[in-house]
Amino acid sequence: MARPFKKVIIVGGGPSGLLLALLLSKHGIPVEIIEASHELDKQPRAAVYGSAAIPDLKRAGIIDEIHRRGLSPTSVCWRRFEDHSRITGMDGDALSDVDGKDLRMACLVLDQLDRLMLEEFLGKYGGVVHWKHRVTGTGQDENQAWVDVETAEGKTKIYGDYVVGCDGATSQVRKSLFGDGIPGFTWDRQIVSSNVYYDFPKYGFEDCSFTIHPEHFYMAAKITPDGLYRVTYGESPGLSWEEMKQRQGWKYELMLPGHPKPGDYKLVNMTPYKMHQRCAKSFREGRILLAADAAHLCNPWGGMDITGGFVDVGGLYDCLAGIWDGRTDESILILYSQKRIERWQTVINPVSCDNFRRVSDSDPDTLMDRDPILQACVRAENDEAMQRDLHMASFALRYDFTQHYKA
Repeated sequence: MARPFKKVIIVGGGPSGLLLALLLSKHGIPVEIIEASHELDKQPRAAVYGSAAIPDLKRAGIIDEIHRRGLSPTSVCWRRFEDHSRITGMDGDALSDVDGKDLRMACLVLDQLDRLMLEEFLGKYGGVVHWKHRVTGTGQDENQAWVDVETAEGKTKIYGDYVVGCDGATSQVRKSLFGDGIPGFTWDRQIVSSNVYYDFPKYGFEDCSFTIHPEHFYMAAKITPDGLYRVTYGESPGLSWEEMKQRQGWKYELMLPGHPKPGDYKLVNMTPYKMHQRCAKSFREGRILLAADAAHLCNPWGGMDITGGFVDVGGLYDCLAGIWDGRTDESILILYSQKRIERWQTVINPVSCDNFRRVSDSDPDTLMDRDPILQACVRAENDEAMQRDLHMASFALRYDFTQHYKA
């Protein structure tokens, strides 16, 4: 069978780029990854992947290994700051069997997930990764697209039929299309993401807990089977990174249950982040496409950023695979841009904003009276069907592009 195109170039060897590479390679579509760094990113980032992304991790053939190496979080709850008592929560086990499918959240720290996907891409599919290739621009004509890259050996171009920007929040692919700006806003709060060994279970903490406070809000989530926790907390705007590092011990003692001193825990690493709510005006310009953080940004509370990015990738895979198989034409890429932007506008952006506003609410004592999500969690606490419905609401992130295939 004559194929309508020959190769996809993916810019960015992070989680979204690697997942897309796996999905395409498994379908027999040749892929090359362009990565500016000499290695995978090792900074503490996402670790928990929402239920809406599980079908795509399964299609890539890696969900069983994610479960083997990581864990399946079974609970999410919200807590009071003053005494760390539980307000309400959700039981993830309600998704352990949905029409025979396990759709529970999955957890594997992102550097390990990246390593797993890279091993699969290189070992199982003979994939190609161009390390230390910094993209400086893109181009296209009616027959092909390309990236301009700088390497240790000099400047060159790499060609393919499509170029997909999966190169993160500072995406050079996006900038090559639309310039430096991306519509939206940046929150005036900073956050710090840290990895720490601390005995949270001693204080009754579940797999993932959000502690509500207008200033000292934080999330504590178990991210490895041996008890490593991700603690992400708010910091005052305007602080330098050095000032945030100096305040870390004070913040932990103030926030965490047991009010620990530095000798009571083992801090592994920490990284500051700014939070954005931004979305590119289009995810497709001719043969050049955007996905995940290169296309849109949101704050990390509730995991809508990484989960939404993986769902983008699954949708784009369906579009490219449909073109490859002759079951649709390039017009589906216009639909990809339209529908993924629509999902950002109607799901990712409002839900992630609500998640952050909830955990940082200015009047936690009255929040239950004002928050429909917490109220729904209370009503569902002893009702497995209602629990399942609450979790399944996240599947509004998804869109089935295969419905536009030819019969």
